[in-house]
Amino acid sequence: MDPREAAHYVNAASEDSEEMFLVALRDVAEARQMSRVANQAGVAREALYRMLCEEGNPRLHSLWAILNAVGLRIAVEQSSDANSQAPRPRAARGAKRA
Repeated sequence: MDPREAAHYVNAASEDSEEMFLVALRDVAEARQMSRVANQAGVAREALYRMLCEEGNPRLHSLWAILNAVGLRIAVEQSSDANSQAPRPRAARGAKRA
């Protein structure tokens, strides 16, 4: 799969949902051979399959390694509804919630 095509595919899937983002990334990884991607990302092939399923929840470190292994990277941009919703304050780590 062409890297530019892979990037467009994964970006389009990310607009749909987190689950579709993971499925699209899995498709790209499969096109590049899962065992090779897993090796380059430093994870077991079975773990890669689990991370990139609809119910997957990869850690950020793993996600970056997988993206790097398939020739992609994360970019951050302002969302289209950024002005309509103010971010909610987060509780400090270890703080108890009421």
